[in-house]
Amino acid sequence: MGEQNIAAMSQSDLWNGPAGQAWLHMQALLDSLFEPFEALLVDAVRWHGPHAVLDIGCGTGATTLAIARALAPHGSCTGADLSQMMIDRARQRAAQEADGVHANFRSGDASRLDGAGPFDMATSRFGVMFFDDPAAAFERIRAAMVPDAPLAAIAWRSPAENPFMTCAERAAAPLLPPLPPMQPGAPGQFAFADPEHVRAILDASGWRDVTLSPIDIACTMPEAGLMPYLSNLGRIGIALQQADAATRDHVFGIVRAAFDPFVDGDTVRFNAACWMIEARA
Repeated sequence: MGEQNIAAMSQSDLWNGPAGQAWLHMQALLDSLFEPFEALLVDAVRWHGPHAVLDIGCGTGATTLAIARALAPHGSCTGADLSQMMIDRARQRAAQEADGVHANFRSGDASRLDGAGPFDMATSRFGVMFFDDPAAAFERIRAAMVPDAPLAAIAWRSPAENPFMTCAERAAAPLLPPLPPMQPGAPGQFAFADPEHVRAILDASGWRDVTLSPIDIACTMPEAGLMPYLSNLGRIGIALQQADAATRDHVFGIVRAAFDPFVDGDTVRFNAACWMIEARA
């Protein structure tokens, strides 16, 4: 599948197709890599003390399950995600939890959960940046909340502040047809990079007391996981999933060399520059 076709896919098709398959394949590595963000959201849940949490864009359920454990046995967490395949994996994981851990999963847009709720808190770990109409989505999410329910969501800051996340595209650029430029504010990893854009979305959708706090998190993964990460994830990894072996080997050989500054012995280290987004329904 070519880069242009990937770029033209809807978010639903992407996450029920190549992106969802990639996240399933890389679940263990991604859970470990992003565990520090999961811990931040669990701390926020403990601070606010809710009983029914909505986890937006829950993926394969790691954060939903961690929150459900923190609330057990009297509270619950409902995870929602566009990707049916990732929800299926999350449900499998939930079935292995101890009695008293109440984690539920709903497939589909987290802003369209008919009959679900009301919730007294909403969370998200990198799941709020993919709505086609974010103001309308957050208005519907707010409608599923009890009055004054808190929101705690983590999203990426700018591409310039996240060189690890953009390194593959820079390295591969001379080797491939140009990728479509990432439009500011368009659905995708860096859709919430501009804090004023995020404030405008939440203000327009009826949330109040909106704050964005920069957080910089040191992330690590085993060096042995770097090539699987690069060849499965991101726009380059997904776009080249169906390329021939010679093309993939050539491109990823050059891309891997570009990541040498992030490699420290048998460990990959990088800084994740993100926002902690907080608001009240």
